[in-house]
Amino acid sequence: MRLFLAIELPHDLLDALESAIAPLRADSPEIAWVPPTKRHLTLKFLGEVSDERLDRVVAFADGVARQQRPFSMQLGGIGAFPNFRRARVVWIGVEHEARLELLHHDLEVAGEAEGFALEGRAFRPHVTLARVHSALGIERARRLARAARRIDFSATVDVGEIMLFESTLAQSGATYRRVHAAQLAGGGR
Repeated sequence: MRLFLAIELPHDLLDALESAIAPLRADSPEIAWVPPTKRHLTLKFLGEVSDERLDRVVAFADGVARQQRPFSMQLGGIGAFPNFRRARVVWIGVEHEARLELLHHDLEVAGEAEGFALEGRAFRPHVTLARVHSALGIERARRLARAARRIDFSATVDVGEIMLFESTLAQSGATYRRVHAAQLAGGGR
């Protein structure tokens, strides 16, 4: 199984976000927009995991979750990785939240103890909105950046669980299946 840990976003928020970015989507139809039902905040990509190791993954996710208290995070601001001039991913950001940073860190540490590689890049929490498969060109990139700045959207997300997802790749795109929900239980921190 190809697995990842993520924060799932509520349907009403996804609907509101979709409405807010409608002008951006209309202005950039050549970009591969992620369907709203596939939008989430990835905490840790685990990769291919054998069925035999699934119980260990669930146990480490539950263990980390039990040590965390529920928290809220704020979404807002459209950006691109690495930037709009060379955009590969268009995203909505997440404001700095210490509990989110701690959750990510603890998942990384627990994952490493189970044999999963540490992420080599700094954690930059975001929700992917679109993927750019071919270079946009300088004028097109500027237009996209201007359109992104005009999007006025922010929302608060209450986080009470982390979700373990299975990702199945297909020609039509990846499909996600919920495997396990690890409840944040308000443990020792």
